[in-house]
Amino acid sequence: MEKSQEMQEKQQSSPQMAAPDGGWGWVVVGSLFVISALVFGIIRSLGVFFVEFVLYFDESAQAVSWITSIGLAMQQLMSPIGSALCNVYGARPVVMMGGFLSGLGFILASQATSLLHLYLTMGFISGLGWALVFTPTVASVMQYFTMRRSLAMGLGFTGVGLASFAFSPLFQYLVEVYAWRGALLILGGLSFNMIACGALIRPLGNPKVVNETENSTNLNRWSFLRSRIYECFELSLLSHRGFITYTMAITFFNAGYFIPYVHLVAHSRHINFTEYQAAFVISITGVADIMGRVASGWASDLGKMRLPHMLVVWTGLLGLSLMLIPAAASYPGLLVVSVVYGFCAGAMTPLAFAVVPEIVGIERVLGALGLLQLIESIGGLLGAPLSGWLKDYTGTYTASFITAGSFLLLGMLVTMTLPYFWSCSAPPPPSPSKKKSQDCSMEDGLLKSTISSYSVPLDDMLYTDARMLRICSKRDITLPEQEREEIPQEMMHLTNFKETL
Repeated sequence: MEKSQEMQEKQQSSPQMAAPDGGWGWVVVGSLFVISALVFGIIRSLGVFFVEFVLYFDESAQAVSWITSIGLAMQQLMSPIGSALCNVYGARPVVMMGGFLSGLGFILASQATSLLHLYLTMGFISGLGWALVFTPTVASVMQYFTMRRSLAMGLGFTGVGLASFAFSPLFQYLVEVYAWRGALLILGGLSFNMIACGALIRPLGNPKVVNETENSTNLNRWSFLRSRIYECFELSLLSHRGFITYTMAITFFNAGYFIPYVHLVAHSRHINFTEYQAAFVISITGVADIMGRVASGWASDLGKMRLPHMLVVWTGLLGLSLMLIPAAASYPGLLVVSVVYGFCAGAMTPLAFAVVPEIVGIERVLGALGLLQLIESIGGLLGAPLSGWLKDYTGTYTASFITAGSFLLLGMLVTMTLPYFWSCSAPPPPSPSKKKSQDCSMEDGLLKSTISSYSVPLDDMLYTDARMLRICSKRDITLPEQEREEIPQEMMHLTNFKETL
């Protein structure tokens, strides 16, 4: 009994247990399935409300486009806050709070009397909720899987495609029966289901900052605070060349990726298709999206091709398919192009997240996802309004789709500049996190420099002896044999110092 209790205590005190590659991880994948459906499935289907808002508030397409852009930008801009909260409190309470805010935003939006109210409710409140649910859930799935990570991500993200298939005609029906206010009220109720999804997330260990705090020494209060902030947000990644390059690529992807989901329904109605024909275009895109995500995850786990290479292939095809949308004048032609677009979009999405651990390592993936979505929010914020402005200026959506495809192709070119991209073999493992060297105080540096240097006076060594002993005992430092030989004999008579070594 005592041994089993000791084992449980060690597991609970460990910062991260080994990824089980299954088990309860599939339940977490199910949570990601529902959450991705209720976040990005709704974002993709908001084009149904786009036409209603333009008519009801008598505003331009550019002004109404800001609703989706603000919500998407908030989801990405506030993702570092969600990551930092998870490092302190764990993923479960953070995701549950995010689910509550998501539903609250839609319920308040149902009472809006101006576009400003929609900006504040659907944009800021629901967008903040999406930030708190999406990134922590994605990181939880990554932590549960190693060998089958791409497949798990692909299956989890199929919720987006299924929601795109079901939500667009469903929202159109809800708007016709209950008007847009009643439809938004129902969306709020659906979003509350993410609270239950958050409750199903079982962490693999204590939150990161809890473990670091337990192992830390009594540092200066401000130094300790700076260290915790630096650690929670993984700010060291801002000097990581591969990470910065990849965030630039994802920012370009984000600028063009969501434009069809904002304007494809409006484009279909603009070229004289009926409301349900336009909604069915999004639905057929969602079916192709599901197939693309599963196929991409399965092919990635085969290991025949590196993940960055597969990402570039699918991104290039996605950009070209977007440029072909205006050329599809007939309804069958539009459906064919939409199927190609949906398949490529679905295949690209899980790869965009699965590449992150290869670049920064799994130990920093939570902070990396938060910073990644923070930076890419620039693209999400400007993409749809730019597309709406081009429609207002030209009178058609042709320039909008061509611009969206151009953003994706530009992001593809940036991805090709990643370190080791042109290598056919897997790159060396990412360097371990510099967290330890950053957390070590100035006293650690004094310890190492004092022990390994011949030029330090003996008086200085004795002066710092008590402090060094305290640091060694608390940080469990063991010196290499070479450094042990370099310690002056005058200090080896200290019994406590010998025991520490």
